[in-house]
Amino acid sequence: MELLTDELRAKLLANGKANAEKLADPENEDGKTHDFWPVVKLFNPCGAATWLLTELDPEDTDIAFGLCDLGFGCPELGSVRLSELAAVKLMGGALGIERDIHFKATKRLSVYAEEARTLGHIKA
Repeated sequence: MELLTDELRAKLLANGKANAEKLADPENEDGKTHDFWPVVKLFNPCGAATWLLTELDPEDTDIAFGLCDLGFGCPELGSVRLSELAAVKLMGGALGIERDIHFKATKRLSVYAEEARTLGHIKA
């Protein structure tokens, strides 16, 4: 399974461009970015790692931003290379990182992040 469909990639890229424009805006004196709702949830089917991604870097579309949880009790906002996630081989190569095809965001990324910090893991 592809980690991202064309539709998901387009939405993530649109969000990335919107944040790049906001950061470049001289009127944005506080440097804040948009607080998007997650577009996609990726997960390790053999472990606790989960990624809720909101955007792609418009200058390097292999880099996604979102809430990253490697399953060690300290989820954090950050970036991840999609090619690295796609290269992960589990169970002797039979499995890899998967996209949750049933995921539907119910809140903004900042709310997921605050909840994850309290719980020690992403609940989505």
